[in-house]
Amino acid sequence: MQFGKVDDPSIIDYTLPADAPETATILASNKPKQSFKAYVGCAKWNKADLKGFYPKGTKDELTYYATQFNSIELNATFYGMPTREQVITWTKKTPADFKFFPKLTNTISHFKRLINVKEPVAQYCDAISNFEDKLGMAFLQLHDNFKPKDFERLKIVINEFPKVIPLGVEVRNTEWFTNPAIANEFARLFEDNGITNIIVDTSGRRDMMHMRLTTPTAFVRFVGANNDEIDKMRLDDWIERIVDWKAQGLENLYFFVHQNVELSSPLFSAYFTEKLNKAIGTDLKIPVMANQAPPSSPSLF
Repeated sequence: MQFGKVDDPSIIDYTLPADAPETATILASNKPKQSFKAYVGCAKWNKADLKGFYPKGTKDELTYYATQFNSIELNATFYGMPTREQVITWTKKTPADFKFFPKLTNTISHFKRLINVKEPVAQYCDAISNFEDKLGMAFLQLHDNFKPKDFERLKIVINEFPKVIPLGVEVRNTEWFTNPAIANEFARLFEDNGITNIIVDTSGRRDMMHMRLTTPTAFVRFVGANNDEIDKMRLDDWIERIVDWKAQGLENLYFFVHQNVELSSPLFSAYFTEKLNKAIGTDLKIPVMANQAPPSSPSLF
């Protein structure tokens, strides 16, 4: 993933910002009924991107991927409208506790730019409903140049989106974040409709670290700097924040690791998962690269 890539990550201040004040309120309201679950994964499962992850002779990549991770940020649905048959096929290849997080098709978000998208949204939702219990959350990523002047389009889509399908939204244009009134307006819209406000941690766009949860779910897209020391430090900081959020009432953690060189994604997912298990007592499987020692071995990093 190239979004937010910088030439020299050493000059970036990666300090996690303080939480928005509203985050504490959202989490506190969930605390009495809290039942925490964590999902960690990559964005892709294809062998071309994850070289060295699959054992030699692996016949089906998704089937093997699902033995190592409990979730996938499903970018395949961004590039083509999913079909019922395709979704059912994917579902059958994964265990009962696996979750898919399919991105809305780019026809909706990028080409039509949320104009007259009722029909393709319905088509998308009909298809992904076949994930059934394995559907984690639908994921709408807006185009980089989709600006607040088009806010009404987003309102319409959110108001018409089926309430039975959980939805997360990622806004990207800087204008959503530079004006506090605008940032508050779209966050309130998300809160009122149960929409998760996606956080993107990437080097060149620190403004997307808004730290404002609009549901008791943290959906984090972590984009590595491809610098081992820096990325481990950043992941350590995320562990501390997640421990704090869980103590306050966090219900779900959806954490997806990207790298500019995607083959590193499983390595850092393993690092994060092991740290998470130790910090909060989760029992997630620690992924293992086919050509690496287990993550607990000093030889991994």
